[in-house]
Amino acid sequence: MATLLDKLNPVIIRYHEIEESMGDPEVAANFETIQQLARERASLEYLVKIGGEYKDLLEEIEDLESLIKDGSEPELVEMAKEEIEVAKAKLEDSSQTLRLALLPKNPNDERDVILEIRAGTGGAEAGIFASDLYRAYSRYAVTQGWKVEVMDSNPTEVGGFNKIVFEIQGKYVFSRMKFESGVHRVQRIPNTETQGRIHTSTATVAVLPVVDEVELKVDPNDLRIDIFHAGGHGGQNVNKVATAVRIVHEPSGLTVVCQDERSQHKNKQRAMSMLRSRLFEAEQMRKDAELSETRRSQVGGAERAEKIRTYNYPQDRITDHRSNANFHDIPRRMDGGLEDMFDTLLAWDEERLLGEESL
Repeated sequence: MATLLDKLNPVIIRYHEIEESMGDPEVAANFETIQQLARERASLEYLVKIGGEYKDLLEEIEDLESLIKDGSEPELVEMAKEEIEVAKAKLEDSSQTLRLALLPKNPNDERDVILEIRAGTGGAEAGIFASDLYRAYSRYAVTQGWKVEVMDSNPTEVGGFNKIVFEIQGKYVFSRMKFESGVHRVQRIPNTETQGRIHTSTATVAVLPVVDEVELKVDPNDLRIDIFHAGGHGGQNVNKVATAVRIVHEPSGLTVVCQDERSQHKNKQRAMSMLRSRLFEAEQMRKDAELSETRRSQVGGAERAEKIRTYNYPQDRITDHRSNANFHDIPRRMDGGLEDMFDTLLAWDEERLLGEESL
């Protein structure tokens, strides 16, 4: 089995190769290449840093062991014995940190995301639940210093959403939000329920990584773009000016709509961003399908359509069906208090990946 150093050394070599390439004037003159290299270097910096600390500890322990083995100076030997115990404890912590850092990373972790929330089964209550999820995610985003922009929405008459699509921009957004893809189920007594019966409703969440034009080029000849009058709220502008944009990618049949901006140009930009994300995700799902079952990523694989979480309001309990973890205080959760839930899911994912590494 490969040691930590066996896994670390190629990373360090690649890091230095990138730095050398970025110093080449010909490479530096190519914007797309330098951007890709800078992104790859940034993804390796933390690993190189903790890997250096791990190697320093190994060398320190080796030096102390040599000193103890020599035994020519008793006082130094005693000091070395004390120091080596401290160094070994540090090495154990460093090994675990490095082991986690060397786990396969989702290449999208640093990206912004587009979230699509759609009401599922349950009628009007499903739309209200979709709205509740949007509020939870958007308020959590605010606590992280992220930016939220609605791209498309289809409100219901009772204050919910049949569908809402929004972008979250910030640092490592996908790494936190990726676990939300799937079916969310809620069990509660709706405000409209007069006999106190508990209803079960669902909403589906899709988390799509944002992809820029440099990474995924779309042939304009493959697109059909329709301009139409936006529906819903918006005053007289909605009726007088055609600003809504529908883009159909004819080879795949994918269709995106954006109508929340008053500017046709902005709606077109956002619709193209949504289309790139969906095409990118479709390609990732195709690649995921080729992986073995034990290596398939939880996000982007077949698990996307499965029920991932149940919100039981009468018992004030949220159950995550992947990690089997339970969380309480639903009102706080739906007001953006999701940090410890996401931390738990991240730890669960790391344990899962470590288990796969040992297979």
